[in-house]
Amino acid sequence: MDFGTDILIALGKVVLIVVMVLNLIPLLIWMERKGAAYIQDRRGPNRCHILGIRLGGIIHSLADAVKLVTKGSTSTSATFHPLFVIAPMISLFVACVTVAVIPFTEPLVIGDFTFQFQIADLSAGLLYVIALSSLSVYAILLAGWSSGGKFSLLGALRGSSQMISYELAMGLAIVAIFLVSGSFRLNDIVAEQGAIPWHWNAVRLPLSFILLFTAMFAETNRLPFDLPEGESELSAGYHTEYSAMRFGAFFMAEYAHLVVGSLIVTLLFFGGWHIPFLSSATLHAHASDVLRILWIIGGIKALLLGAFLVRHFVRRKGYWGDLRDYEFLVFGVPLLLVGLALAVGFFVVGPVVLPEWASRLLVFLLQLGVMLAKTLFFVWVFIWVRWTLPRFRYDQLMRLGWKVMIPLGLVNIFIAGMMTMYLER
Repeated sequence: MDFGTDILIALGKVVLIVVMVLNLIPLLIWMERKGAAYIQDRRGPNRCHILGIRLGGIIHSLADAVKLVTKGSTSTSATFHPLFVIAPMISLFVACVTVAVIPFTEPLVIGDFTFQFQIADLSAGLLYVIALSSLSVYAILLAGWSSGGKFSLLGALRGSSQMISYELAMGLAIVAIFLVSGSFRLNDIVAEQGAIPWHWNAVRLPLSFILLFTAMFAETNRLPFDLPEGESELSAGYHTEYSAMRFGAFFMAEYAHLVVGSLIVTLLFFGGWHIPFLSSATLHAHASDVLRILWIIGGIKALLLGAFLVRHFVRRKGYWGDLRDYEFLVFGVPLLLVGLALAVGFFVVGPVVLPEWASRLLVFLLQLGVMLAKTLFFVWVFIWVRWTLPRFRYDQLMRLGWKVMIPLGLVNIFIAGMMTMYLER
């Protein structure tokens, strides 16, 4: 390919990957609200609608976006406006730039064409992630100081000390991964783990997983480590004075960091795009059989889920007394039709032998789906923990970071070093 084509492909990957991550944010907000509601034994958002259609509360995320975009921004006379405006931009920029080195699948090779679903394949990709994520502390500090309020400044000071403390433990956990994997390149770390689950770093280095996953909560300011935003003490912490899309940028950045953190955990500890016990070579060799299995599973799931939703509509018809009663049919009937179409097609078409390019494309899409499924699972774990554990006191948070996690990180490096020496013999 010529230089111009390479530039276009690179720009396309930048737009596609960043838009994919940003479009996950409304879904994550809906997951957060519904997850909190079910954990607390309530329904959650279900009032906002378009022409009577509520879609289980998903419309609320769209309403929030419209509200934040159209709302006017406010500030106080003590605000230092240049830094006040730049701070949320830095926060969202760091979250979007960090995803540049994330490999979502193995490279797709069709003939002479090679496509890598990754913006930049850096030999020090893991260091890049840590370096860029640490810059988010500047957004918190600038936001807290430039707001001109005592609550904002106290939240910024808490946030900076918390991030610095837990980044040390995160760095020590990553050193252990480097010792075992022998590379800071994310593709190499995933390839070294392979498709065998007990070769994944979560099994080989469980202490690294616990340390890094715990530090992720502190880095993303999620409960039980949300002291910089402690509303019971600091109103809203470092973004107390923010409103409209300036506040929305901080809100989006939190969920973008959530996605990136889940991607990093998936890559470093759970085999990335690998399917348990099915290597890429196995998938390529049996692509036609894999397609048939996926076809059967997809048809059965569509039929069962569609039948469940239609049955739910019949049993609860008239329960709400408005268009919400018919929302089950909006999804149930199409799912039934898709399931029937897949069943008919399976018996009519018969065995399908995929050409080489189609089998490689199928494996590429399957690996991408597995990667996203693992990521969404860890996003749900973040949500689950937030609405389960209470907030730490500040002294407890700092004691955990300095007196527990850092010593455990040093012990973990010693264990990883011993493992490396044993494996090399």
